[in-house]
Amino acid sequence: MENSTVVAVNEILRLTVIILIVGMIFSKISKIVKVPDVVLFLIAGIIIGPSVLNIASIEAYPVANQLILTFGSAYILYDGGREVKLKVLNDVKMTVGLLASLGVLISAFSIGFISMKIFNISFISALLIGSVIASTDPATLVPVFKSIAIKDRLKQTVISESAFNDAVGAILVFSILTIIDSGKISLSHNIEELLIMIAGGLIAGVIIGILASMSISEGKYGFFYEFAPLVSIVAVIASYMLAETIGGSGYMATFITGLLCGNKKTFKLWVPEKHYQIQTHVRETLAVIMRISIFVLLGTHVDFISLGMYWKQSLIVIAALVLVVRPLSVIICVIFDRKTKWSMNEILFMMWVRETGVIPAALSGMIMSMNVDNKGVLSSVVFMAILITLGIQASTTKWVAKKLNVLE
Repeated sequence: MENSTVVAVNEILRLTVIILIVGMIFSKISKIVKVPDVVLFLIAGIIIGPSVLNIASIEAYPVANQLILTFGSAYILYDGGREVKLKVLNDVKMTVGLLASLGVLISAFSIGFISMKIFNISFISALLIGSVIASTDPATLVPVFKSIAIKDRLKQTVISESAFNDAVGAILVFSILTIIDSGKISLSHNIEELLIMIAGGLIAGVIIGILASMSISEGKYGFFYEFAPLVSIVAVIASYMLAETIGGSGYMATFITGLLCGNKKTFKLWVPEKHYQIQTHVRETLAVIMRISIFVLLGTHVDFISLGMYWKQSLIVIAALVLVVRPLSVIICVIFDRKTKWSMNEILFMMWVRETGVIPAALSGMIMSMNVDNKGVLSSVVFMAILITLGIQASTTKWVAKKLNVLE
């Protein structure tokens, strides 16, 4: 027992070192060649994975793989939640709510139907593919928007949508995996399961978010204000574990915790400036580590046999997602929000900005380690989605914003 524990610890340490070293190297390369860093992280993962050097694979590091993907995706959702500003969100809440719920369902079912026809697979397998790539990526969008002065309500709408729809997408994926595992579809039972996951996630997120915010604020309850960075990490793990314990969605919980922690001032809670700055640096550093880890790991998961078989079909599916499904879902969602009065250029910008990133990557990585039908097809589609949306859309966001005149 002791020997196996030592081996497990050593494998986590060794994989962590490998990932971080190649991540730093390829991050430098991305700045030189001016390509989004996550695309280079994918390539790095391919190089160190079974297909090339074979120094990192799921089979060799199962515990480390699961730990990094689970905590990494939870932490990035928390960080995405912190970027959402409630005051701005209040003005665009209807559009954000529709894009993050109805928009995800439209994308998941549309891509599911297209995948079923193109790959000739069962609808439930195809719907799983659609659900994995239905959400967008706050971890990619936030750094892009920090370097571009987009109109505030438009920026907050896109960031808020990506943060909310990651949680919704993750819940949808796990609901479909439950259906696949049980082998039967019961609409009432599945809706009940989904509602329990959402409610549990909300409850856990609110409880931990309030406790964490109060514990690091100035005042009589701020017992741990000097440990603000540690409280952030504890809050992510605690909210995830509490939600999973009561049958809720751990991902929804971490996002809600981040939302509350990022809007402490709205609730008249203040963190001393010195400790706030330290917390911000630690949070940003950890978010970078998680982004590197997830995308490098995804690169090690790439199944080149499946990619070689399905790359053409995958390309068609992603072209449909970018050129047809995303524009359709945006039009349907904004048409109901007459109050916000979106301009045509703003709507076109929302149609273009929909990068597939961290959460789809993490979900794909988890599914690849499960016994699920057609996971080779899923791997091919997700890899193609990330490569195309980050390589083309993320790279052209600034240019598109200038052309559409949506800069501040």
